[in-house]
Amino acid sequence: MGPEATIDIFQQTIEIILVMVSTILLPALVVGLLVSMFQAATQINEMTLSFVPKLLVTLLTIMISGPWLLRIVMNYTQRLFHDIPYLLQ
Repeated sequence: MGPEATIDIFQQTIEIILVMVSTILLPALVVGLLVSMFQAATQINEMTLSFVPKLLVTLLTIMISGPWLLRIVMNYTQRLFHDIPYLLQ
């Protein structure tokens, strides 16, 4: 296995990780921004007001996108196992 194959595997892995993390975190960041703007406009400083909506949106995002994310990881793992004989040459 040459350095090019190793770099390619790590690059694909990092791309999948970034897709998974951004899929889960971006909706929570948007909701956090909206809640912060609401808190600034109303001058309400309650910690649970920012925590609970972000938690609910994150859980909802995981429930909706979970099968898709799992399919991405399973396809990558199957492709990696399938390519092992070719990588060892």
